[in-house]
Amino acid sequence: MHCIKCGCEESKVVDSRSIEEGNSIRRRRECLNCKYRFTTYEKLEYTPIIVVKKNGLRQQFDRNKIINGILRSCEKRPVTIEQVEQIVDEIEMELHNSLEKEVEASKIGDMVIAKLKDLDEIAYVRFASVYRQFKDINEFKRELNKLLK
Repeated sequence: MHCIKCGCEESKVVDSRSIEEGNSIRRRRECLNCKYRFTTYEKLEYTPIIVVKKNGLRQQFDRNKIINGILRSCEKRPVTIEQVEQIVDEIEMELHNSLEKEVEASKIGDMVIAKLKDLDEIAYVRFASVYRQFKDINEFKRELNKLLK
């Protein structure tokens, strides 16, 4: 790490702290040449996840799309934004931990449905009705019967 004052490559770590729920480290460093103190950050870097849509198109994973979909299904429900973000954080972490570079959009949808089922049944049914594109009332009824069992 180069000192920002004198350019020397030799420094020592004076203090380290975990930030952002353990995904980053803040380090206070001291240059061994000029004794100047500066701060550096180390952040966990993930390889991007590519989502394969039903029509075969590929696009980069966008957590905001999932958040928006969940928020629409949770309208007027006792679900906090923190709970929604927790769901998306868990899904994103599971996807990164799977080490797959490409993931089907349907897999992500299934993960959202599973998480919503545990969180709020109404939001689950709302999300499932849009995600699974129910064609008629019988499909909707079958999904409700699964939930009731």
